Amino acid sequence: MTDQFGREISYLRLSVTDLCNLRCAYCMPAEGVAKKRHAEILSVEEIGELVSAAAALGVRKVRLTGGEPLVRRGIVDICKAVAQTQGIIETCMTTNAVLLPDFAAQLRGAGVSRLNISLDTLNPERYCALTRGGDLASALRGIDAAREYGFAPIKINAVLIDGFNTDEIRELASLSRLADTHVRFIELMPIGDSADFSGGKYVSDGAVLRAMPELEPRGSDGVARLYGFPGASGTVGLISPISSHFCPSCNRVRITSDGQLKPCLHSADEISLRGLHGAALLDAMRAGFFGKPRRHALDTGKISAAARNMNAIGG
Repeated sequence: MTDQFGREISYLRLSVTDLCNLRCAYCMPAEGVAKKRHAEILSVEEIGELVSAAAALGVRKVRLTGGEPLVRRGIVDICKAVAQTQGIIETCMTTNAVLLPDFAAQLRGAGVSRLNISLDTLNPERYCALTRGGDLASALRGIDAAREYGFAPIKINAVLIDGFNTDEIRELASLSRLADTHVRFIELMPIGDSADFSGGKYVSDGAVLRAMPELEPRGSDGVARLYGFPGASGTVGLISPISSHFCPSCNRVRITSDGQLKPCLHSADEISLRGLHGAALLDAMRAGFFGKPRRHALDTGKISAAARNMNAIGG
C-alpha cells in the first residue's frame, strides 16, 4: 500500500531482540540493557502473524535486525517463518557477523538470501574500543563464513565517526573491490543514550568523495547513492540521513522486538501491535503505514526524537 504521500511501503525492518553480544558506543549504553522477560518480546508465532499481515499490505522485503539477531533463541525458526510467508520475496538480516561461523549454513537453509554486516573499522584496537570488548578477528571469520555458504552479494555497513575511522575510509571502501561485496557509509545519528557519544563526531558522507575523488557515480539503490572504483564490480554507497534527507524515497517501516510499529525511525510515534489479530491487526498496520510522516526532523546538531536506543529499535 501507499502512504499519505504516495510512497509505496514494501520494506519491513523487524527487530527480534534488543540484546547484543557487542556494545557499540553509538548504539547502546556502556552498561548494556536490562534483559526483558520472555513474555515481553514477540514470540515466533507472533512474528509470523505480523509478517503475514505486513505482506497482505504489500510488504515484500523483510530484514531481521536487533540488537544482534543471532543471539535470539529460535532465530533459525524465525527466519524460516518469514521466508516462507506468502508474498515475501526477500528475507535479509543485519548482523555484526561474530556468530556467523555457527549460523551461516543454517541461515542459508532457512531462506535468508542476503546479509548486511556492520563493520566500522579494520583496526583491531579500534574495533575493541568501539564495541567495548569485541574481537575484530571474530567478525572477519564471520564474513568468511558468509562467503563460504554462498551469501552474495554481501554489504558492509560502516558508520562514519569523525576522529575515529575517517582515516580508514579508503581501506574500508576498497573492500568493494572484492567479488560480490558492497560497502555502505552511513552518517552517525545521535539517538537515545548514545547521543552524547555522537556529539562532535558527526561527519558528512561528503568526506568519502573527498577522500576518493576517483569514484564514479553508479546511480542509486533505495536510500543509498552509489559510486564505484573504476573497474570494480562492487559499489560504495552513501547513506545520508542528516546531510541529505532521503525521506522522499523511504519505503520502510519498523517493528520493534516488543511489538511496536514505528512508521519513522526518528519519531517517538509508535503503534502497539501486541494482542491484535485479523482485521484489527491489519487496520492498525494500515493506519501506521498510511500515517508515515513526510520526513524526519533529524538535522545537523539535533538529537533524534526516536525515544529509544538504536538497539531497541532495530538497525
